[in-house]
Amino acid sequence: MTPMTIADLGRRNFLKVSAIAGGGLLLSAYVPFGLSKEDEKLLADFAPNAFIRVTADGKITIISKNPECGQGIKTMLPMLIADEFDVPWASVTVEQAMADSTKYQGQTAGGSNATPSNWDPMRRVGAVGRQMMLAAAAQTWSVPVAECTTDAGSVMHKASGKKATYGALAATAATMPVPDQTKVPLKDPKDYKIIGKFTPGVDNRAIVTGKPLFGIDVTVPGMQYAVFEKCPVFGGKVVSANTDVIAKEPGVKKCFIVPGGAVLSELLPGVAIVADSWWAAQSARKKLVVQWDEGKTATQSSVGFAAKAKELFAAPPVKTVRSDGDVDAALAKATKTVEATYDYPFIAHATLEPQNCTAHFHDGRMEVWAPSQSPIGGRGLIAKHCGIDATMIDIHMMRNGGGFGRRLNNDYMVEAAWIAKEAGVPVKLVWSREDDMRHDFYRPGGHHHFKGGVDASGKVVAWKDHFVSYGSGEQFTQAGNMGAGDFPSGLVPDYNLGYSIIESGIPTGFLRAPSSNALAFVMHSFIDELALAAGADPFKFRMDLLSGASGGAKSSVDVERMKGVLEMVAEKSGWGKGPALPKGRGRGIAFYFSHRGYFAEVVEATVSKAGGVTVNQVWVAGDVGRQIINPSGADNQVQGAVMDGIAEALAQEITFENGRTKQSNLSEYKLLRMPQAPKIEVHWRITDNNPTGIGEPALPPVIPALCNAVFAATGKRIRSLPISKHDLSWA
Repeated sequence: MTPMTIADLGRRNFLKVSAIAGGGLLLSAYVPFGLSKEDEKLLADFAPNAFIRVTADGKITIISKNPECGQGIKTMLPMLIADEFDVPWASVTVEQAMADSTKYQGQTAGGSNATPSNWDPMRRVGAVGRQMMLAAAAQTWSVPVAECTTDAGSVMHKASGKKATYGALAATAATMPVPDQTKVPLKDPKDYKIIGKFTPGVDNRAIVTGKPLFGIDVTVPGMQYAVFEKCPVFGGKVVSANTDVIAKEPGVKKCFIVPGGAVLSELLPGVAIVADSWWAAQSARKKLVVQWDEGKTATQSSVGFAAKAKELFAAPPVKTVRSDGDVDAALAKATKTVEATYDYPFIAHATLEPQNCTAHFHDGRMEVWAPSQSPIGGRGLIAKHCGIDATMIDIHMMRNGGGFGRRLNNDYMVEAAWIAKEAGVPVKLVWSREDDMRHDFYRPGGHHHFKGGVDASGKVVAWKDHFVSYGSGEQFTQAGNMGAGDFPSGLVPDYNLGYSIIESGIPTGFLRAPSSNALAFVMHSFIDELALAAGADPFKFRMDLLSGASGGAKSSVDVERMKGVLEMVAEKSGWGKGPALPKGRGRGIAFYFSHRGYFAEVVEATVSKAGGVTVNQVWVAGDVGRQIINPSGADNQVQGAVMDGIAEALAQEITFENGRTKQSNLSEYKLLRMPQAPKIEVHWRITDNNPTGIGEPALPPVIPALCNAVFAATGKRIRSLPISKHDLSWA
């Protein structure tokens, strides 16, 4: 194919069609709408790719372009195409795309971006295919296109009674001009046959029957297994290692030092062991002796971080993020004031599938099988560290056994590729659970010192937050920031947010609902404290805040949408109705705007006299726009987010000592067990807004709602996480 340039890509060239062997059709070459100039430059050499394949025998294949990590995207994106293409879902076979930035754009899983980025483009792919089938039938029958209709993968001409399947029309359709995708008609939502219907995940049967889908399942001929020992202190370097001794261990093929670099998110120094089985490699690893240059992070610890936060709180913030009005004057005039310090810990992703990758360097190419949320980023790391042109790196996108943001970093990919190139054979690198826990990119901890005031009518009039986070100088560590537009800015007339930084060498990264997963806890816990000071019901207090009754400036949050879900969750949970709950049982409420989604949640929890916490029930109300594409997947994502948040709140914490992570396995870092799972009701508020994602925004509110429920049950305020650190016993 002759390479295209953007100048050649008129609207009618965004989608192309070609014939395939046996008289079929291939609909290909996709460019998303709204490209920036920078993005357009990336498409200077644009190659075709397939979204729809129709063979002469009527088989229909739809390609899913994004990584699948449990968020249901491998099902949802093809649903959009199939509905507009007007084919029965049962007749569709879904295939996972390869990673290819010249063919597909936005091949990532993160930020709940898949729905807003693909809602229009994927439907238009299907609509173009349908229009071409109509055109092919009209030409074949010598009738006007307007007289033809489609249904269930066939074209009909009512006047003549003629009917043809897409398979029969595929060869002719492949010769038709491609219509302008911006002008093809899209279905009225009332005519959807797939979108909006409960649809099981396309991999469900394979998962429950143990079929190999995940990165950890990969096997290739001649494959050997690798483990990789890195410095227990982040950023440490290898001084020496007994590689000659390890190379003689049973089953071991090679043992060598990987020089690596200094960037924590890339290839770090370490020692690789390659063996004929993973067990042989891991067993030999126990005899590995490495002398490390641990570096300056070896002096850092959780105890030291806490002491530094206390020291920083004693001084003014280093930098002001936002200042509205005169917060100190407003506090002085307030009828009641509240002052409190909140803390939340570093936490790990703890994906059930540990990090892994299989790589094979052969014939000048690197072939990789990786469960990555950002495979194109991984390709860049491999090219950089292995000295291979990116065009010579092929990446098979394997299903992720959980991602939650961890697999946006591709350290394990570049490790596997480097080891495979050095070993000269296909290599499967599998991290142990201890590797995974101690070499994560953690959700950063944080500390907040609040001062708030309410007036005589019980309205919030002042809010002051000294935020202490982690990073270097005045720069936040990744995912450790809080911005000028973050809640509750814009809703309180006199508001001040300032921050200070604790120097840290701890690697951090994005974890499901980045920043919001921590900020919601502190903001809505402190709101409950203010509500108590005002003598107000927590639900009504929040409604007043959102209503602008406090006199606050316009918020970056759409307050009407937020009020809508808050009212819905109060109504569905029966908030404030019925008999009072007995001591030891309480309800809490919270809301948050995160990743374009509006969610409010009520938690009912019971605290035993001994202090044990049981989450009985959670009510969720969400607003993600006018269309829930796959209600089955949507409910699943909300339920999973709620249980993720509960687990984080109850027991999860990563701590450091001498620059090392103290926790090593799930016995110390507890996930939620099945008996702990509460009843979860999910309710959707449909609004006239573009559809947005669901993977993340349901998580943040559940944490403060649970903590507020604990207070309602016991009178004990949770100002630091996890809850398990607190004595909640009562008599």
